[in-house]
Amino acid sequence: MDRQMILSRSSVMGVRGLQGFVGSTCPHICTVVNFKELAEHHRSKYPGCTPTIVVDAMCCLRYWYTPESWICGGQWREYFSALRDFVKTFTAVGIKLIFFFDGMVEQDKRDEWVKRRLKNNREISRIFHYIKSHKEQPGRNMFFIPSGLAVFTRFALKTLGQETLCSLQEADYEVASYGLQHNCLGILGEDTDYLIYDTCPYFSISELCLESLDTVMLCREKLCESLGLRVADLPLLACLLGNDIIPEGMFESFRYKCLSSYTSVKENFDKKGNIILAVSDHISKVLHLYQGERKLEELLPLGPNKALFYKGMASYLLPGQKSPWFFQKPKGVITLDKQVISMSSDPESREEVPMCSDPESKQEVPMCSDPEPRQEVPMCTGPESRQEVPMCSDPEPRQEVPMCTGPESRQEVPTCTGPEPRQEVPTCTGPESRQEVPRQEVSMCTDSEPRQEVPRQEVPMCTGPQSGQEVLIWTDPESRQEILCTGHESKQEVPICTDPISKQEDSMCTHPEINQKLPVATDFEFKLEALMCTNPEIKQEDPTNVGPEIKQQVTMVSDTEILKIARTHHVQAESYLVYNIMSSGEIECSNTLEDELDQALPSQAFIYRPIRQRVYSLLLEDCQDVASTCPAVKEWFVYPGNPLRHPDLVRPLQMTVPGGTPSLKILWLNQEPEMQVRRLDTLLACFNLSSSREELQAVESPFQALCCLLIYLFVQVDTLCLEDLHAFIAQALCLQGKSTSQLVNLQPDYINPRAVQLGSLLVRGLTTLVLVNSACGFPWKMSDFMPWNIFDGKLFHQKYLQSEKGYAVEVLLEQNRSRLTKFHNLKAVVCKACMKENRRITGRAHWGSHHAGRWGRQGSGYHRTGSGYSRSSQGQPWRDQGPGSRQYEHDQWRRY
Repeated sequence: MDRQMILSRSSVMGVRGLQGFVGSTCPHICTVVNFKELAEHHRSKYPGCTPTIVVDAMCCLRYWYTPESWICGGQWREYFSALRDFVKTFTAVGIKLIFFFDGMVEQDKRDEWVKRRLKNNREISRIFHYIKSHKEQPGRNMFFIPSGLAVFTRFALKTLGQETLCSLQEADYEVASYGLQHNCLGILGEDTDYLIYDTCPYFSISELCLESLDTVMLCREKLCESLGLRVADLPLLACLLGNDIIPEGMFESFRYKCLSSYTSVKENFDKKGNIILAVSDHISKVLHLYQGERKLEELLPLGPNKALFYKGMASYLLPGQKSPWFFQKPKGVITLDKQVISMSSDPESREEVPMCSDPESKQEVPMCSDPEPRQEVPMCTGPESRQEVPMCSDPEPRQEVPMCTGPESRQEVPTCTGPEPRQEVPTCTGPESRQEVPRQEVSMCTDSEPRQEVPRQEVPMCTGPQSGQEVLIWTDPESRQEILCTGHESKQEVPICTDPISKQEDSMCTHPEINQKLPVATDFEFKLEALMCTNPEIKQEDPTNVGPEIKQQVTMVSDTEILKIARTHHVQAESYLVYNIMSSGEIECSNTLEDELDQALPSQAFIYRPIRQRVYSLLLEDCQDVASTCPAVKEWFVYPGNPLRHPDLVRPLQMTVPGGTPSLKILWLNQEPEMQVRRLDTLLACFNLSSSREELQAVESPFQALCCLLIYLFVQVDTLCLEDLHAFIAQALCLQGKSTSQLVNLQPDYINPRAVQLGSLLVRGLTTLVLVNSACGFPWKMSDFMPWNIFDGKLFHQKYLQSEKGYAVEVLLEQNRSRLTKFHNLKAVVCKACMKENRRITGRAHWGSHHAGRWGRQGSGYHRTGSGYSRSSQGQPWRDQGPGSRQYEHDQWRRY
């Protein structure tokens, strides 16, 4: 895949404008490193400790998806092969990978999530316009990842034996925290937030060359040198520039005021680059004067966004870290609008914080608060010099440096604020002088003299006002007077801890003399109350909670035992959406390749909604009120015409299970052999296919799940015809006998927009099967509906085009007699089950003109009742129903 395209796509993640600034304005921040060399150095420094890289999987999906075809629904077998090669390459050099996936969208980032989904909708519209005009797949510049890629990547990695975790909040915080706590070699991803977190080194996935294991390390310490900042200032810079929590427009006028008073504007830098330099200059030369003396709301135009701003700042504080920008009152708290809020993630301030347990060993991992045995960190070196520039240095042996504050005195302790003065440190260069970053000899850790505070006048910076020039600070909200600063020479240094290496480490990989423990986090799997050091001082309903912690929330399900099991499956990436439904009652589904102008096929969000409604009924059984109704689940599902201003409120739909609906405790905990039958009955009831149980049981694996899904689809959507059924079954049978190389060489004659949508529709159905199977206690093996076993996009497209042209079944099955028998058996199962639901599957040649009206989306509204058909929502086109306040209770999309 084109790396520049990946870089441009990923630049919207994290801090606004920072990715481009690093790439064009300050390229010396990037250093070429080799993972094999880093791993060898790590092993020599920490014998017996496996070098580990934490992978932000969501950032890597585009890099991993290397198949040429992406439009037809996904080349899943090729993709699985690419993942296997990726894992093997790192395993061969002794590097362990830990993969993190986003488990849910935080409320503070919902607006940003919506913004990206709406942007994706516009891209999808352009994709379908191109397909209709050219009948071919668009170029790589319009690449859109196949539906369900993130969901199935989890299971692919677990199949490959990799440790895969699903977050309980946005994954970047948990990735940064895990890397810090477990002495990891670094973080692999593509998100500038990892430059802001004070954690282990950050490596770029877009620059990774898998053959050589070379990539680029982005050095936050060198970024700070270029900007004249400390590492502890980076969260403040990130919030002033805008990130996934703070909207970019919130401080737009403030940034332009900084730019207008900035006297060192570089003509060869772009506007965003100069803004970043100006804001950084304002922080270092103005705000530093009042650090620890005045609150940020007195120095910045926070207004009504004060709580959100503080929350954005605190979101970068990892367990055990504090920010010098939080105005410290006694006992480490500050007051916002008469509400006491802790501004520290320091676990020492809490009475009881469980030890962090290694998810693999299940043993307590005491964390070190003695900074002497430091984590190995790659050296930052300048592109123009061969001289090694350490990212940080060790103090004298056995010299103890507390983390910002002492636990008893609560006084600030001066520690290192920057690297030692260098003889030659490259400064930021313009785009025209950018050169290829040379390979540097990277050392993981050095012992050196105690580091001293770097005088402000000696800190290498990209630009900055000359000494004595007036710099405007934001108008004081109290006195409404403008405060002026006359240069940084008069500044009083505020001693803070910004040494990125004086961090807690996993004692399993550090020196034996460490005997001081610092608890930093709760167990990943079994602590319901929190994942990241819950702060008991913050009440759950506190709207100005600014901590990054996950608090014990009021959940939809009150049974703690069941909730604990659901949480464990969620964290271990063994289920899909189940814990989200049971805990917060809120789920989301991203974009699908759907043609908003095609009125013949409903959106997958509506087609599979009745299944989800029955799952809600199953999962939320214990939250019914006296009226025997469950609360609505909030669905943030993307479909054409949905502005995503509010979630759809979807109520559970009662289902009928033979013998009665079993409880979750029976489904999840009862290990009796006969319970597997009850689990399967419950699964089929979610699809409303209990009457087809016998037919489905006669089908061999892995086609049981596929037939279940096809029956449901053809009963639900009348615009699916016999030719579609032939294509679906033929591609699944032919896939079993094809190698990955054969699939790579397969080329459909042309691209059909309807086939594109059908491919995505089937894959979304497979993700729905994952949800139902998880909720019902896993009656089927997950491998039975993993797409690399039963679906290939190009193969389906080929069969669709052949079937549409009227090719005989023998041609679809490539003249294979054994497949012919299986084909007719599977077709008979689907057709017979559909006939039980009064749905006769006919060929397209038998359609009359009335089909376009009856089965079109606009105003169709057909749904199944107990004794036939009835109309609902007459005259209410499904596309035009305004989402948000409406509540869905009945199976009103049963027939389209």
